[in-house]
Amino acid sequence: MTQITNPKQDKKYDLEERCLKFAKRINIYVKNLPKNIPNIENGKQLVRSAGSVGVNYIEANEALSRKDFAIRIKISRKEARESEFWLELAEPLREFEQERAALLQEALELRKIFGAILEKTK
Repeated sequence: MTQITNPKQDKKYDLEERCLKFAKRINIYVKNLPKNIPNIENGKQLVRSAGSVGVNYIEANEALSRKDFAIRIKISRKEARESEFWLELAEPLREFEQERAALLQEALELRKIFGAILEKTK
């Protein structure tokens, strides 16, 4: 028996998973930041914004209207941009510079994906 899948639905879940992985990587990154006042405060904001990317995407997928969907996608895009900001402010140990660069790239890619989704909803 052949199982029929909805490609659009598969993409939704792939992006949810990608957002979750991003937030988990951010959590690990923040745990490894040097413990000083700026990093503690910036790390808190980074964890919040990175988690919010995925949470708002999940809420977008449960939206009650097209307008609600677009608003949640805009918030996800905004939170991805905010994550970039906090990543730039945090001061990692030298051995985590590559991870910071990779996380910045992922935040940028997520922001672009959400921008493309917004364009398609117009």
